[in-house]
Amino acid sequence: MARMGRWGWGAALALALIFLALLGWAFIERGRTAPTAGPAPDFTLSLYEGYDGGLGIREFRLREWRGRPVVINFWASWCKPCEEEAPLLEALWRKYRERGVIFVGVDYLDVPSAALDYLRRFEITYPNGPDLGTRISRLYRITGVPETFVVDPEGRVVFYKAAPIQPGELEAVLDPLVK
Repeated sequence: MARMGRWGWGAALALALIFLALLGWAFIERGRTAPTAGPAPDFTLSLYEGYDGGLGIREFRLREWRGRPVVINFWASWCKPCEEEAPLLEALWRKYRERGVIFVGVDYLDVPSAALDYLRRFEITYPNGPDLGTRISRLYRITGVPETFVVDPEGRVVFYKAAPIQPGELEAVLDPLVK
């Protein structure tokens, strides 16, 4: 077996250190969870045509809705639990939009035609758009769908749920925010 020279050992040591650094980074990233409190990560979402919630916008920018409660729902057309909560979310949007609450749907890992069929089937009218490149879902560290966040008027996450929303849950969070 040939002996390794000084450069061979140096290269092996450098590769080992790089591997350990990457492994440590992976463990740190794996341990991070969705924001359940504190400042809500800001994002911009391009909306599906016809799904601006009557707001007259093409892009939803979270920072532009500071001063109002915002419900962010991550969903997908292939998600059966998302179908369970879709009618409730639409009903809550219709109930709270006149009180200043904004709902936004973030479509996760989906085909646009299937997503648009889903929105039509459930008669969704609040703003919705695709999470292109999973930028927003990575920012919010979602682990699946559905996941829902409520951001208060000051821009803080005050509610998080990684399961379908049930009747009464969002009302309990939103009512105090809209007084």
